[in-house]
Amino acid sequence: MKLSIIKCHGSGNDFIIIDEMDQPDRFTEEERRSLSILLSDRKGKIGSDGLLFIQNSEHCDARMRMFNSDGTEAEMCGNGLRCVARYAIEKLGKKHLVIETMKADLPVRQTEDLYPDMKTYEVAIEPVSLDPVSLPLKTVHAPHIDRPIPALSDNLSFTALSVPNPHVVTKVNDVPHRDAESIGRLANDLSDIFPNGVNVSFMKPLTKNQIFVQTYERGVGLTNACGTAMSASSLVSVLNAGNDLNEVITVFNPGGMVQTVVHQEDEVYTIKLRGNATYEYSSDLEADLDHGYIEQLRVERYTDEEELYEKVAEEAKRLVRNLS
Repeated sequence: MKLSIIKCHGSGNDFIIIDEMDQPDRFTEEERRSLSILLSDRKGKIGSDGLLFIQNSEHCDARMRMFNSDGTEAEMCGNGLRCVARYAIEKLGKKHLVIETMKADLPVRQTEDLYPDMKTYEVAIEPVSLDPVSLPLKTVHAPHIDRPIPALSDNLSFTALSVPNPHVVTKVNDVPHRDAESIGRLANDLSDIFPNGVNVSFMKPLTKNQIFVQTYERGVGLTNACGTAMSASSLVSVLNAGNDLNEVITVFNPGGMVQTVVHQEDEVYTIKLRGNATYEYSSDLEADLDHGYIEQLRVERYTDEEELYEKVAEEAKRLVRNLS
């Protein structure tokens, strides 16, 4: 089959965008899963953390479906939603949209640049729940805030929450954490504790309202960044590390940085996530799903955008070194 794609990333968390709005119901569900595995393969010609299918919605401006690199569908993806926001905003010619996702209809908008000339988008991360059942997590504690999970680690405590995909966050003194990959993999093998798998984040407080986050992403592995993980970690930093509600929290990660704002009304939390949606290239390609073959017929790079974000990422690394 012939496809047109855009390779895009949010904080180094990279995705392949496929627009289905003009060709609804083009793919079967099995084809979406197969495309996700084939195109996302890091050993192949493209490689990514997952695929973003942008579809028509009956009640919103557009619909996002996100498939991980292993072919599983995720409930939500914050960095991916920023990429979808940019694409849909430019396609539809609007500054504010509502995007349908699996669990919620979420407002998105283009906002003020976090870095000169870097297009920046704000997306809503919700619904947020501290009820372990929402992950689900099998635990005797409800909520499970800053408590051990003995089967996962004998020296770390975790806070469990869904945003709406499942997360556990632990506060640590050092990142990258030496056991991040092994703990993340173990968590996703513990089907008796995490029946739907889980994203595992290691959050280091840097200074007031600034944190560093490293994430093992369910269905992907260690990533440069995970938008919902950075959002979840921001809320945990409010609960456990003295950061502030209603104030900008700067979240650094191996791929760069974003900003979040955590709000609370009564017992309900909501989170805003702001950051880049950088285009790497657009491409026309031929994909043979039966034989696992890809041929790129055309590639057009967005060199200026790539170079600009490299500057942002280097600046983020410098700031982290100064704060650590």
